[in-house]
Amino acid sequence: MTANAVEPFRVVFVCTGNICRSPMAEVVFRALADSAGVGDRVVSTSAGTGDWHVGERADERTLDALSRRGYDGARHRARQFGMADFSRSDLVVALDRSHERILRGWAHSDTDADKIALLLSFDASAPTLDVPDPYYAHEAMFDEVLGMIESASRALFRQLEPALRPAP
Repeated sequence: MTANAVEPFRVVFVCTGNICRSPMAEVVFRALADSAGVGDRVVSTSAGTGDWHVGERADERTLDALSRRGYDGARHRARQFGMADFSRSDLVVALDRSHERILRGWAHSDTDADKIALLLSFDASAPTLDVPDPYYAHEAMFDEVLGMIESASRALFRQLEPALRPAP
């Protein structure tokens, strides 16, 4: 590592099974960082609170919704959030309040708990704090959820971007 190297900002997005909402957020946030020219300064990952889908690809409807908007989620493989995610992340973003409660219950310290935030809390225009789970809904719901995630991710990125820019 060179003297001028800066550790990347690490964010993990968390939903239930890591096959619908959190992979969308991971991919969208990565695309925002890349398009702003700070992709090398951000690590965007995702995880689930449960282990039901570990190792699986994102839900096909998730991949289709992402593709329709020009994103590529094909490389995603589901994983479960682990305690090490607190220490290796700067920000832990829950997709709804149930995930937030679980994560706060898992936090071993105030430092861990202070890293937890709800994605929609960054979007002043969001009508709720919970990104709805589209898993049992119709395909169009995946597009609606992706729209919510895009809006909130842009708001989150706007807050973080100044700190991600290299010092002059």
